[in-house]
Amino acid sequence: MSETDPSGIHRLALRVYYEDTDFSGFVYHASYLRFMERGRTELLRGLAGDQSDLHRDAAGLHFVVRRMVIDYAKPARMDDLLEIRTWTAAMKGASMHLAQEVRREGELLVKAEVVVACVRDGRAIRLPDALRRVLSPECDPAGPAPTA
Repeated sequence: MSETDPSGIHRLALRVYYEDTDFSGFVYHASYLRFMERGRTELLRGLAGDQSDLHRDAAGLHFVVRRMVIDYAKPARMDDLLEIRTWTAAMKGASMHLAQEVRREGELLVKAEVVVACVRDGRAIRLPDALRRVLSPECDPAGPAPTA
């Protein structure tokens, strides 16, 4: 299940599988990167369409993660149902700053700040205006506040 609520927070439900865990039975730290990538992809898909279409229609536009800060608060385990929350915190010239959380039954497990750059032919380019409009935070410059 994937949806964006009226506050601009995109929510993606994910189940933890055996392949996501390490020998301890907890979710391996790098698995959270994949979960959050899916959250960012589904946010973009819901607001602007498939990234493959954007790449084709915008003459080779790509998105690359430039910076990511992650806080791991609590572990998840196999079979947990997680919710990946993603929202736009700020828009800059060639980048968007996103906030993400991984929650289980409302409890915060992981949070991240992500800077995603817009590039073409290996060089940063200004985010297209149409994309900027659909991704811009509607609240204050810090973006919508997460809800429990």
